Amino acid sequence: MRGKVLLLRRGTLLLILTALVAAGIFMAVGGPGFVSASAAKRQLPIYSVEREEKVCAISFDAAWGNEDTQALIDILGKYNVKATFFVVGDWVDKYPESVKALHDAGHEVMNHSLHHDHYNALTADQVVADVTACNEKIAAITGVTPCLIRCPYGEYDDHVISAIRSMGMEPIQWDVDSLDWKDYDADTICQRVTSKLSPGSIVLFHNAALHTSEALPAILDHMAREGYSLLPISQLIYRENYTIDHAGRQFCQAQSEQ
Repeated sequence: MRGKVLLLRRGTLLLILTALVAAGIFMAVGGPGFVSASAAKRQLPIYSVEREEKVCAISFDAAWGNEDTQALIDILGKYNVKATFFVVGDWVDKYPESVKALHDAGHEVMNHSLHHDHYNALTADQVVADVTACNEKIAAITGVTPCLIRCPYGEYDDHVISAIRSMGMEPIQWDVDSLDWKDYDADTICQRVTSKLSPGSIVLFHNAALHTSEALPAILDHMAREGYSLLPISQLIYRENYTIDHAGRQFCQAQSEQ
């Protein structure tokens, strides 16, 4: 009897081992292939750009307040840096003189939606209408129709990204988040940005955060010491013949094929 029990246990163990081996073979052969195929179909905005040279971009979201916009223009002008400002249509209505001042100073004024709604809750047609309406407000002041957009709240899904790209526009995220909206002090903001910076980075700030204008000079000084050149985002990214990996990093097609 004891021998039969041992045989049964050995048989059960053998079945379990066989199943585990089969599962391992599936994961090694089929698993990653399915994951890669799924990832390849996902629509992603641009978080950063693969660049060999030390270049990066800084960006500011403008949705509500306007406390420091002119101070930021003055600081960026002192360092001869051109940045990208993503502005909400409602903000354009409230502060048209600031939109003009940004454009006149040579900064990019790009789209951040019409009312800062949650795009994932909108249909593709509603997204297109919303983006178009904000573009028109910006173009009426600057004379330039935006080619980039940052989705409100940084939220997106496949249908949002597809709708934006159907308009010939590029959705832009970031890979370095200052978290200035949390009202961190200037030193903390500076440490966060400088510790995460790398070639091709896109840095996120806000125009009305409590300590952003205080932190910005030290950040720009660090970038200069490290040999970084700063470009507006439209000059940092590739506009055609590119791929985007699973992390949202954009590659020139020629580079990705090497």
